[in-house]
Amino acid sequence: MEKRWNILPTNDVAGDSLRQSLNIHPVLCNILVQRGVDDFEKARQFFRPQLSDLHSPWLMKDMDKAVDRILAAFEKREKILVFGDYDVDGTTAVASLYQFIQGMYPDTDFYIPHRYREGYGVSKMGIDFAAENGFSLIISLDCGIKSVDLITYAKTLGIDFIVCDHHLPDTILPPAVAILNAKQKDCPYPYKELCGCGVGFKLMMALSEKMGLTEESYLRYLDLAAIAIAADIVPITGENRALAFYGLKKVNENPSPGIRALMQLAGAQKYMSISNLVFVIAPRVNAAGRMDDARKAVQLFIEQDYNKALSYAEMLHSDNADRREADSSITEEALALIEKDPSNKNKKTTVVYQEHWHKGVVGIVASRLIETYYRPTIVLTRSGDYVAGSARSVAGFNLYEAIHACRENLLGYGGHFAAAGMTLLPEKVTAFAEAFEAEVARTIPGELLIPEIVIDAEIRFSDITPAFYNILSQMEPFGPDNMRPVFIAKKVSDTGFSKIVKEQHLRFVLRQQNITLTGIGFNMASKYPLVQSNKPIDIVFTIDENEWQGEKNLQLKMVDLRLSE
Repeated sequence: MEKRWNILPTNDVAGDSLRQSLNIHPVLCNILVQRGVDDFEKARQFFRPQLSDLHSPWLMKDMDKAVDRILAAFEKREKILVFGDYDVDGTTAVASLYQFIQGMYPDTDFYIPHRYREGYGVSKMGIDFAAENGFSLIISLDCGIKSVDLITYAKTLGIDFIVCDHHLPDTILPPAVAILNAKQKDCPYPYKELCGCGVGFKLMMALSEKMGLTEESYLRYLDLAAIAIAADIVPITGENRALAFYGLKKVNENPSPGIRALMQLAGAQKYMSISNLVFVIAPRVNAAGRMDDARKAVQLFIEQDYNKALSYAEMLHSDNADRREADSSITEEALALIEKDPSNKNKKTTVVYQEHWHKGVVGIVASRLIETYYRPTIVLTRSGDYVAGSARSVAGFNLYEAIHACRENLLGYGGHFAAAGMTLLPEKVTAFAEAFEAEVARTIPGELLIPEIVIDAEIRFSDITPAFYNILSQMEPFGPDNMRPVFIAKKVSDTGFSKIVKEQHLRFVLRQQNITLTGIGFNMASKYPLVQSNKPIDIVFTIDENEWQGEKNLQLKMVDLRLSE
């Protein structure tokens, strides 16, 4: 698939000014400026994040109300239910806050809704469970901001809600006793990008301050916060950067038994980065809710006995193996369906439907199909009497708006810019697919159907030194709004030693002027003729370290290449 290369512009004046105060490579200064780090103080906070720089939790609207209501529950011996969503952000948030409160007030329990029986977010079954078991305070994490009717219903049963959420609020807010969400219009909290677990973390901070507890009472849950930040794909800037930085430190030095058990089963590397959390830990946690019941993810996170934690981790590991099997066989079937239909060639969307596909993996399959056919994609399956599906978008295209335009064919839908879900009647599948194709074809700019590679800067092989890499490494943790820098080097040539390895991958040995570097291009064997052509090529890559037999060397991780102009 051809890709668009987008080399970001540089602000040389700001870059030069930053270089004078930091004395590091100009290319790195330019990248920092692109990311909003344009003076010495911002650079200090970026490279040396401190937990003491976290904002006061009391700046968040309703924090005082939330803390007072929880303390009142302690005083009146009320039962407290900590309620969260079934994904990584929800389960880590519940595991942290539940342990924190339960440690001082035993009359506390937790509840995770079942993905298929109850659906996303606050559920009627959950509220009924609370009423039947005498809970009079529910603290919802990573959900609740849109549950106006359900929280109203809870009120009629004498149950109060504290909502801790980070999703965008609607105009009408639920009648909770306190709503902690920095995205509320009138909330003065300075950092708006916390995940659900991050909002729960701020509540623990406030409670510990009010009750005169040590900082350790909430800092011990930093490893869970880092996993949530990684999995929920929130920007790794500001407070999230500090939480992720120290959370990763805890994951690597002293993880909770549950996280250690998951890492052992996954055969995780010695050092865990944000992307290891995204690709190693998060899928196993998410698999619990996708394939079965996410309650066991919380049980894993709160378990203090390593051997018991290992048995929960084995359940998640096994759910993940089932998830992988389902996702790869469905992806294969879906690709065959698309290839069989000649009309697919000219379409701007992909919509595929089979009754027997597993509902838990249709979203993952949609993302996989985009890797082959880069266009807005919906994967549908049968769910009882209805058809349910998941949609994924391509970068820059508002999927939610396109689905909203086809709502007359749907029973229900929800989501955001890049991902959405929907339910419809079986007889409406064809009409919906046609309406969706027409809407996307009408509104999508052609260039959005060609994947874009964003390139941070051009460098020469002579720039790629251990000192350069040392500063580059200190820009971690990488993630949204601070991605691992992508470089371009122009007019490089093959040394004659590049070769195909394991049939699919390319091992590069390239030269620019008199400097030779090696690199690896996964699934890039098809580009080998280009390398062999003996013509100069431009390469796009990231830089990492390769350890082989105890020796560390810098290597290029290839993203794309083409003939030089």
